[in-house]
Amino acid sequence: MDYQIQQAETRRIAGFHLVGPWDKTVPQGFEQLMMWVDGNQIQPLEWIAVYYDNPDVVPAEKLRCDTAVTVPENFAIPANSEGVMATEVAGGQYAVAQARVENHDFETPWRLFFNSLLEDVKYQIAPKPCFEIYLNDGATDGYWDINMFVPVEPKHE
Repeated sequence: MDYQIQQAETRRIAGFHLVGPWDKTVPQGFEQLMMWVDGNQIQPLEWIAVYYDNPDVVPAEKLRCDTAVTVPENFAIPANSEGVMATEVAGGQYAVAQARVENHDFETPWRLFFNSLLEDVKYQIAPKPCFEIYLNDGATDGYWDINMFVPVEPKHE
């Protein structure tokens, strides 16, 4: 899978922190997020999912993720926003790849991306969260175009 190494800015996000199998928590989290965004007339800069764990190591029921929107630095969580948290996604060096997700199969492009990164001779995966940014409304279009971000650091020789 083709990817580029890019410097990403720190992002301020607001949304929901969830624990459990990603195939259940991520869709539920985005349903909650859409209701919250619509109900509070929030203007998201980006729609984003942040993944904190390695699903090959962490049991499904303990997998952590955030379903969120990128918001301006000075964003304040509105009243009546139960369960909504604000946090940051660290900036830094990331490997970035684009993929089209069909039939709700987000796992395949991520696995292809990780397999490509594991073969990289200059960079290794860094122990920080990964995230994906949605470039379209998959519920409307029937597919999702996403940018996947994996933190990387130079390999030490």
